[in-house]
Amino acid sequence: MRVLLTGMSGAGKSALVQELRRRGFEAYDADDDGFSEKRGEGRWGWRADLVADLLADDPPGVLFFAGCSEEQASLPFDYRILLTAPEAVLVERLSTRTTNSYGASAEQRSQVLADLAEIEPLLRRSADLVIATTARPSQVADAVLERVLGSVRVV
Repeated sequence: MRVLLTGMSGAGKSALVQELRRRGFEAYDADDDGFSEKRGEGRWGWRADLVADLLADDPPGVLFFAGCSEEQASLPFDYRILLTAPEAVLVERLSTRTTNSYGASAEQRSQVLADLAEIEPLLRRSADLVIATTARPSQVADAVLERVLGSVRVV
């Protein structure tokens, strides 16, 4: 099963990937693992060919892939999870995080909030599951795994 973990910057995708890896799952972060590239106007997008190659392997277990890009609509994910957080939480996370510089500037935070209003509703429509990430990453991982592993057929 190939699971997309998507959401706005600051929603907790990277923290969830770290927690899933800690638990022994195959998990990738589009930004940290080389699947993203800078596009025009300071935006980022996925290297869709690399993501498609990763997903084509059809892993025997569960593969988690975290990121948010327009290319995700055309890629063969089996399950799509939207991670979401309130505006104030996103702003706080973006303002204080140390592992990724995106969101440090007021302009970038404004873009994230614009995306929250415009893009997140679109992501909600295509999501199989929506999870609020205001809890600790370990609790978010518990919720994700309960739902995902419950939907995996054991042959």
